[in-house]
Amino acid sequence: MRKFNKLRLVTAACCTAVLGFSYASSTIAAETTWEQVKEAGSLRCGAAIAAPYVMKDPRSNSYSGFFVEMCREFADHLGVEANFVDTNWDNIVAGVQSGRWDLAMALNETPERARAVSFSEPVSFYEVSFLYNKDNPKLSGDVANLEDIDKADITIAVMSGTVQDKAVSESMENANIMRLPGMDETRLAVMSRRADVLADANDTNLLFHHANPEWSVIMTPDPSLAAQGVAFGMNQSTPEADVQELNAFILEKREAGEVDRMIDDAAALAAQQMD
Repeated sequence: MRKFNKLRLVTAACCTAVLGFSYASSTIAAETTWEQVKEAGSLRCGAAIAAPYVMKDPRSNSYSGFFVEMCREFADHLGVEANFVDTNWDNIVAGVQSGRWDLAMALNETPERARAVSFSEPVSFYEVSFLYNKDNPKLSGDVANLEDIDKADITIAVMSGTVQDKAVSESMENANIMRLPGMDETRLAVMSRRADVLADANDTNLLFHHANPEWSVIMTPDPSLAAQGVAFGMNQSTPEADVQELNAFILEKREAGEVDRMIDDAAALAAQQMD
């Protein structure tokens, strides 16, 4: 009987220790997201440039774009200021993992990224398109599918570390892939004819086409290449309740038509900046 009582006491102590550890872990997790953001007074948003999602005015260093506006409005929802942290597409996921920022803006959900970070509901939707110069003799005639540009004498410019980089790398067997650090560099490569084709997000390429209608043509593959949602990325330690709070905020904005309005405003601003 004494042995049994002793065993019960040991078991109870172990259970108490486990419960205490679970409570401590959940407390730590809760403090790593919106509660911590509120205590800091700042929502840090990782900003890699890709119009019209995230843009930056080089003269004023001010940010714009519909993901930027969403970040600001979610910060208002939490009662804090939005703080934008410069990064690039090669490092944006690592910054979420290491806690350098609370949200990664305009992140496409891929299986690889889903193993590294948590994703919100999509804010918008994405696929890869290809823009080229209609006067390029290497692309004369009808360019209708990937086979028409997957040739050994064709160079495709793409932003390094992006979804389009991965999609093009996996889809092309013969074309040369020119990986560059940013959107400006990829566009300049096509404009200067160092590259023949620009692979980018459909919305981004459409803006570039509107700014250069006299020479640019867009080819969008059918079936779609890398079709997916564009969302916020979060550290995987973010509690489910916090993820759902962000999701509810996004769905409310989408259903009210506010996301569409933000996209239209960002597209108009991006077109002005390209003129």
